[in-house]
Amino acid sequence: QVRLVESGGGLVQAGESLRLSCVASGITFSTKAMAWYRQAPGRQRARIADINTDGTTHYNYSVKGRFTISRDNAKSTLYLEMNSLGPEDTAVYYCNAGRMTGVYYYEDYWGQGTQVTVSL
Repeated sequence: QVRLVESGGGLVQAGESLRLSCVASGITFSTKAMAWYRQAPGRQRARIADINTDGTTHYNYSVKGRFTISRDNAKSTLYLEMNSLGPEDTAVYYCNAGRMTGVYYYEDYWGQGTQVTVSL
């Protein structure tokens, strides 16, 4: 059974930082591309960062330069370091395990999500 369990969300003030974690089980983590998505109220879920098996990363323009995605294959854990947070970053953040072909990311498994709320 595949499980992706996110943690690290919470309520912070604008300008502060958070680090999200996603622990995977039931998959061979090192062979999966991984990604972080977020969904704000009233908006569609969108991918904000992904990391391939070779460590290559891609970012959505809205978080580039502020967020860093990383992985620890030995711990089967995906991370998202989020700096300079603003109210626009308020959303539920989801971990995804998938596959990459070129620049295309294909979603396979989802976590349950963790809420991030940024206040002024």
